This record gives sequence, structure tokens and C-alpha cells, in this order.
Amino acid sequence: QVQLVESGGGLVQAGGSLRLSCAASGRTFTYAMGWFRQAPGKEREFVAGISRSGANIRYADSTKGRFTISRDVTLNTTYLQMNTLQPADTAVYYCAADSRYRSSGPSTYSSLYDYWGQGTQVTVSS
Repeated sequence: QVQLVESGGGLVQAGGSLRLSCAASGRTFTYAMGWFRQAPGKEREFVAGISRSGANIRYADSTKGRFTISRDVTLNTTYLQMNTLQPADTAVYYCAADSRYRSSGPSTYSSLYDYWGQGTQVTVSS
């Protein structure tokens, strides 16, 4: 089992930045890590994903160029640096862990991730 705990969410004005962290504990060997988000009344959507080595990274089109995902496997922590935040980025942000190796790199499908954190709220005011 892997336990994931997100932190770093909060309220920020449009154009501002936040850095989310996801700390893993328990059986911490995982392959890809992903960040997803869910806004009220909407489905959970992929934000960014990173392979264990960090060599393979994916972003949603809506976050590319503004968000940066990274991970420190020695600290069992994954980060999401979010810049130039917009009100449309308001959502609960979840980190997720994939316990399977995938040659195609980090998946964009939430169903392929085995473990999830409880989420952290990000609110961007206009």
C-alpha cells in the first residue's frame, strides 16, 4: 500500500503561483506519478505525469508551459509548480501513483493509477 498526502493548496490571485507537494509513505516504490484535478460539476482531469526517472513527462494542453511537474525519489515526494494561475485552474488537486511500469510513459487515464491522495484545494480569484 502507498499513502499519498498532498499539501500546498490555497487561495491565490490570478497570475499568481503555487507549489503543490505530494508525499508518499508505505510501499513507496512506484513508477509514474500523476497530478489530476476536479472542479465542481466536472470530471476529474489529467494535469501532468512523470515517470520514475523523470525522463518522461506529460502535460495537459491546458497546463503546458505554465505548470511543471518534478519528483525526488529519495524524498518520495512529487511536486507541481503552478505559475500564471487562472480562475479556470480552480479545483481540488489530487496526486496519484501507478505501481506498474508502462513503456508508453505516465498515463493520462485516472483509472490506471492505483493510489490516490485526499486532494488539496486550489482556488484562483480573478
